[in-house]
Amino acid sequence: MFDLHTHSLLSDGLLLPSEVAARYAHLGYKVIAITDHADYSNIDFIIDAILKFSRHWPKNAKIKVLPGIELTHLPPEQFKPLAKYARKKGIKVIVAHGQTLAEPVFTGTNKSALEADIDILAHPGKIKEEELILAKKRKIFLEVTARKGHLNTNSYVIKQALKYDAKLIINTDSHSPKDILSPNELIKFISSFGLSQKQIKKIYQDTWDFLKKLLTN
Repeated sequence: MFDLHTHSLLSDGLLLPSEVAARYAHLGYKVIAITDHADYSNIDFIIDAILKFSRHWPKNAKIKVLPGIELTHLPPEQFKPLAKYARKKGIKVIVAHGQTLAEPVFTGTNKSALEADIDILAHPGKIKEEELILAKKRKIFLEVTARKGHLNTNSYVIKQALKYDAKLIINTDSHSPKDILSPNELIKFISSFGLSQKQIKKIYQDTWDFLKKLLTN
């Protein structure tokens, strides 16, 4: 089981990265990415801190921790330069904060993020046809989330992604201990939005195929 969208106290989470990892490991997760919120004001701090943490995480630990980042509430033109910068610095998983309906987000965010070097478009809200086609073309995951507020468009995102054959990913977007669901709890929750067990299995297989490349580098 994997979760590639989690937060620590490096941004607005409540836990140290080590406790985030420990809690997910205790529940049986094999790989997580810690993806704290960043813009131009704090991107160097976030990158330096999470890279230092991940490089010191024990190689023989039960859970692998990938250094990630979530580019959040950026003006659309900033996604490309900041994604490129994060990747060059060594960030493995780049998440873009999509156009959720739960928060005010710049118009054009989804499209600009999908044109940048990202891996996951988080909670993309009422994602448009051209954006779905772009996500498929660029093999960028569209997130199905357990996060309160953001989850309100899960059914729409699932329906549209399946229609356009875009890749889906399942994440908790955790910020606190109560957000961290066990694998069984998460699958049960996601199933409530209409995904079959076969579809969920395919989503996790696609995620694993993506992770295998990162874990061997």
